[in-house]
This record gives sequence, C-alpha cells and structure tokens, in this order.
Amino acid sequence: MKSIFDFVITPKKSRYKNTKNIGNKKLILNTEIFNHQYVSRNAIISELPTAYKTELKEGDEVIIHHNIFRRWHDVRGDEKNSRGFLNENQYLAQNDQIFAYKRNNIWKARSGYCFVTPIQSNDKFNTEIERPLIGIMKYTDNDLPDINNGDLVGFTPDNEFEFIIDGERLYRVLTKDISIKYEYQGDEKKYNPSWS
Repeated sequence: MKSIFDFVITPKKSRYKNTKNIGNKKLILNTEIFNHQYVSRNAIISELPTAYKTELKEGDEVIIHHNIFRRWHDVRGDEKNSRGFLNENQYLAQNDQIFAYKRNNIWKARSGYCFVTPIQSNDKFNTEIERPLIGIMKYTDNDLPDINNGDLVGFTPDNEFEFIIDGERLYRVLTKDISIKYEYQGDEKKYNPSWS
C-alpha cells in the first residue's frame, strides 16, 4: 500500500516497549496504554510517499513521534488507535513526525531537528543531576553551519524531548532552538542513567 503524502511504517519490534527481560523472566514495567514514555519510537519505513522526494529510503530505521503507535481512551472510555493506524503492523507517519533515520548503522537527524546528550551537573550546591539547557550535540541536521556533532551547545527552555536511541538518553531539540555554542571547560561528563 502506498500513500500520497504519508510514509507507511511498521514498528521495529512492537508498538509498546513496556516489558524488560531479566534473566529468563519478563518484567512488565507499565500497564497503561496512554503513557507516552512506554510507546515505542522506533520504526522501519516500508513505503515512501508518492507526492514528493525525500532523503529517506524503504528499509530505513527511523525515530518517530510517540503518538503514531499510541493507543488512548476517548471521552466514553472506548479504546482508540491513532490517526495513523492502518493495522497492527502498518501505520501512516507524516513527514514532520519522523525525526531521525539510521542507514549503514549511522544515525542522521532530519532537517529541523537535533539530538543533544545531557551532561552531569558539577555544581555541588545544586540538587539537579544534570545541567539544564546545555548538552553535547550528538546528531545535528547540518542546518547550523558552525555547529558539529560533539560540540557543547545551549538550547532554549521547554524545548527538549527525551528519546532513547541505541540505549543512550538524548534530547530532541528543534534546530531553531539551539541558541549558543560553548567552549569546553574540560569538566563536562555525559549523563546517561542506567535505566536508559
């Protein structure tokens, strides 16, 4: 099935990532269908839209918006699927719902999006574990000519959204919200908690 404007995608493993294997046992982490933190954000592109050209290809692994796979309850309490639901293995994703793609084992951010690694706070008078609004650029979309992967950057408040990519906790930040490039002081350490 092809779509005119949307990508047809399939979940990489399943719609939800709410179980964890510990030894030979399966631990259920969450039983709520509406909690976005347990919705899978990894998918595989099975069909491209026909209306326009894109850098994405069939078979690419992509990072998507959580609402594509998410289930929810309407005002009457009936369980519903997202707008993009076709069947349990096929979903429609709009162009702006795909944030990054993986090809040849290399992740690339799509235009308009960046992924930033949070860093540990080194302020002993602050109870925060990580430094707010600052991180290390992990994947840039190359729309910022002076910022490269590995640069220390700052971003505007309330614009970071948490993703786990290949076991690493990252913030998705809009490119337009990257506000400054810092010089390294030498005491910056990535913050990647064990639960991620």
